[in-house]
Amino acid sequence: MQTDFLLDFSLLDLWLSGMALLLVVGQLPAVFVLLARLLQAPRRQPPLKAQVATPDLLGKVSVVVPTLNEAARIQPCLTGLSRQSYEVREVLVVDSRSTDGTDQMVKAAQANDPRFRLLTDDPLPSGWVGRPWALHTGFLHSSERSEWILGVDADTQPQPGLVAALIQTAEQQGYDLVSLSPQFILKGLGEFWLQPALLITLIYRFGATGSDPASSERVMANGQCFLCRRSLLVTLGGYTSARGSFCDDVTLARNAAQAGAKVGFLDGANLLKVRMYEGMQETWREWGRSLDLKDASSVGQKWGDLAFLLAVQGLPLLATLGGGLCLLLGHTSRPIQVAFGLNAFLLLIRIALSWAIAPSYDFSQAKASWTFWLSPLADPFAVYRIFLSSSRTPTQWRGRQYGSSSPISSS
Repeated sequence: MQTDFLLDFSLLDLWLSGMALLLVVGQLPAVFVLLARLLQAPRRQPPLKAQVATPDLLGKVSVVVPTLNEAARIQPCLTGLSRQSYEVREVLVVDSRSTDGTDQMVKAAQANDPRFRLLTDDPLPSGWVGRPWALHTGFLHSSERSEWILGVDADTQPQPGLVAALIQTAEQQGYDLVSLSPQFILKGLGEFWLQPALLITLIYRFGATGSDPASSERVMANGQCFLCRRSLLVTLGGYTSARGSFCDDVTLARNAAQAGAKVGFLDGANLLKVRMYEGMQETWREWGRSLDLKDASSVGQKWGDLAFLLAVQGLPLLATLGGGLCLLLGHTSRPIQVAFGLNAFLLLIRIALSWAIAPSYDFSQAKASWTFWLSPLADPFAVYRIFLSSSRTPTQWRGRQYGSSSPISSS
């Protein structure tokens, strides 16, 4: 009986050792890539700070705000834009026939600030997604005297000095296109647990905000605050190259980079706040559908990124727990020890990143912010969400229905 037990234990130990060895061999290349990306963080550009407009910036920017039933959250955006200085020539709010009174709120803002203009876009053409169509409409109606076009989402809260800082940074550093990462406003327990895990998927794939991308295929962008030279948009045909993309910001930025433009993705946490979604369920459903960035990626890049995320974010928590259990049960072979150590190391990196991204969150309205520090426990679910999104094409987005035949652009 004892001999049979020892034989079974040895066979199990051999099987576990083989699985641990396969895990390490599969993870090591991804770990080296991750470390190379994260080690660029000390050289990244610092967060932008508010700037005062100078006379040479007069009327340089046309702002375009796409809207569709945004009455519940657009007021902070309108207020924030009205507080920008004379560098803003006009604010074009392009409404897609809202039924909740969004247009009335824009008209009220226009009564206090003549820079605001309310436009209604034409019915959505075949092959277009609503957001790039509204942005394209705003671009076509903007003043040709504006050197820059700034796309701003209705759920953002622009802070004073935002636009001046953007223009000065872009012109001083020679950017043709620059977008900003915001400071996220979260409130509920579930949001603080899930949202940081989803955000980390972007940092793992593209490095820290403000880092230089390795190639045009690794360019990152955020359409919530997206500044582009008018001349570049003319060259690109406006937003037409991203017309069928559900991540039109990244698609357009990568198209611009491939055309030779200098593209930047900078830290705007001091200048831009955003309340994207209400609760964990909406965060999972809405943000999760676009985080794979498949519309801006080749098929190989999409699935390669998913495999990378699985190796460095999806598995470490589970592998650390499993490896620790194996060691406690007496399975102490070298491959198991190495797998446990490697995944514990990845888990420590993830915990350290929680501290690094904390400034990207506004905790002032939080009801249960302590769950933010438990977000590494959501990592397997975040990677699973990217897998689901990578496997499906959205049929509903921001109140619009799309058929399965809607074209998706890729690069």
